[in-house]
Amino acid sequence: MKKRILTGILAGFGILMLIIDSRTAISGAQNGIELCTYSVIPSLFPFIVLTSILSPVISGGNSRLLRPLGRLLGIPYGSEGLFLTGILGGYPTGALAIHQAWRNGQLCREDARRMLAFCSNAGPAFLFGILGTQFPQFWMLWVLWGIHILSALLVGMMLPSKNNFEASAPSLTAPTLTQTVNNGSITMGRICGWIVLFRVILAFCDRWFLWLLPNFAQAGFYGLLELANGCCALNSVASVGARFVLCSGLLAFGGICVMMQTASVTGKLGLGLYLPGKILQALFSILFSYLIQLICFPKVDQAEISPVILIIGVIFVTFLAIIPWKRKIRGSVPQLFGV
Repeated sequence: MKKRILTGILAGFGILMLIIDSRTAISGAQNGIELCTYSVIPSLFPFIVLTSILSPVISGGNSRLLRPLGRLLGIPYGSEGLFLTGILGGYPTGALAIHQAWRNGQLCREDARRMLAFCSNAGPAFLFGILGTQFPQFWMLWVLWGIHILSALLVGMMLPSKNNFEASAPSLTAPTLTQTVNNGSITMGRICGWIVLFRVILAFCDRWFLWLLPNFAQAGFYGLLELANGCCALNSVASVGARFVLCSGLLAFGGICVMMQTASVTGKLGLGLYLPGKILQALFSILFSYLIQLICFPKVDQAEISPVILIIGVIFVTFLAIIPWKRKIRGSVPQLFGV
């Protein structure tokens, strides 16, 4: 009952804001639609379609070349390729592939929910497309991607697993191109819907209080809510070193909008360990990028990077507070997450 009352209050407040300041809402929605049209759909939709075609093949295969990767990450035999799908496809393609593998009976619920923690990541299309104009040197993007992958690997290595489950390989009917495009279009619509909604929220935040914050904090707030807008705001951060560290953390966490997109494509499977996995991955990414910028950007005033230390502390404390280290993973995330 309390949850319903709170939801009703928030919904009523949102409607009131739309009535009082409709121009801000319309402007935010227009920016969200423009972002989807010119950036998100061109970079993500082809990957969603191809992933839907390749996912049954990848998750049902049993490549000896990928077997060491599966042992390292605790992934069931025959499903190791799902990690590669999550690395190459981008948010939330990896989560979609895991959901399809679980629905087809190739992953048990416990393994699928565990793999959501590290098999859904920012892809090269997003990273090299949207971030290409945010950094003066192209090699910085490759380093960011390397940190991103390494952090995901460490998360997979740290999460306990049975590591004994052999992925089943039932005979599957390959989806037709028409079915794949139709399903991909529905998924893309859900993703764009979340992006437009969060862009409206960001528009109101801009109008109310974000202008009071320094550029570094504004870009960080954008990224925590919606990744694409946060990455587009990185140019406002003057220090290349601070921009590098902030970008690394935002890419790893993905933002609340991406988390909602993940929930929309995983359906009854739920989020599993997605949230704690993303928090841990963000912690690793920030630490690694901070060390690298000390070496690669020696002329940067380290006082400009001091907010990063605060971010590391906040993430670390949050992680310790919500991760049940002493509890075995039993196929469902702790009730604290509510998923």
